[in-house]
Amino acid sequence: MKSIGVMTSGGDSPGMNAAIRAVVRYGVRNGLKVFGIERGYCGLIDGAIREMNFASVAGIMEKGGTILRTSRCGEFLTKEGREKAARNLAKFGIEGLVVIGGEGSLTGSVVFHKEFGVPVIGIPGTIDNDIAYTDMCVGVDTCLNTVVDAIQKLKDTATSHERAFIVEVMGRESGYIALMSAIATGAEAVIIPEVPVDLDQLAARLLEERKRGKLNCIVVVAEGAGKAEDVARKLSAKIGYETRISVLGHIQRGGSPTAFDRLLATRMGVRAVQALLDGEKCATTILKAGKIELVETEKVVATKKQLDLSLYDLCMTLS
Repeated sequence: MKSIGVMTSGGDSPGMNAAIRAVVRYGVRNGLKVFGIERGYCGLIDGAIREMNFASVAGIMEKGGTILRTSRCGEFLTKEGREKAARNLAKFGIEGLVVIGGEGSLTGSVVFHKEFGVPVIGIPGTIDNDIAYTDMCVGVDTCLNTVVDAIQKLKDTATSHERAFIVEVMGRESGYIALMSAIATGAEAVIIPEVPVDLDQLAARLLEERKRGKLNCIVVVAEGAGKAEDVARKLSAKIGYETRISVLGHIQRGGSPTAFDRLLATRMGVRAVQALLDGEKCATTILKAGKIELVETEKVVATKKQLDLSLYDLCMTLS
């Protein structure tokens, strides 16, 4: 193999730039031409491809987002779109791909490999931490630190005014962000897609805590389990607090990546390039018990990662 491409696809996550840097520099060190593909699969179809070198990735490790930019690409879902992508790879002489992204991006890599035989190594980059087999995805740690910092600030003002805050965080199908941030901030309750919640029972519990003299109340809601406005409307008249809502939104995706995410992304980027050099065809880098390993991407996307619900019980018990 003499040339490879690297791209970021789907939702961005902090640490993607560190992964790009590792892929480019480790590839160049091993005698490869490394091409950056802009805007994910859309750029692959449009031919938005440029050669990268050491200077191309200087000073990017500490930056959030992705210098290659990203998108969600409906055209890649069609056979015609994937054929255009394959032709562009051939045009630039790219023999292998590193795809940094979430479940949709990894699924696309499996289809592309099966149809055109292009070796593709995936790096799980998603704040939801919903990729099977890996303990952590790139961006998760930074996201959690952002959410925890925001909730701690809200607790300050909630205590001052003796209020309740309903805090909505990201997570359409996974309650990981909500659950972990709720535990880390000592929130009074968490509402996640994986566990049905009776809001009347929750309201009764929060009211009892208020009667015992509690000065603030934080309820963390994953967006896939409900909207903060709806939860606030159903709880506000029943829990004994003046209630406010806070939707954290896309600030959870941004910011300078933590040391953990920089290290994880760097290690996974290096492993991805080495996997291509070793002849791997379609695999994903994972973090398992502190080590970076490979799992067949087809197995990864076919397996739904389960949230550890014992942590949910712990959260509700300690609150």
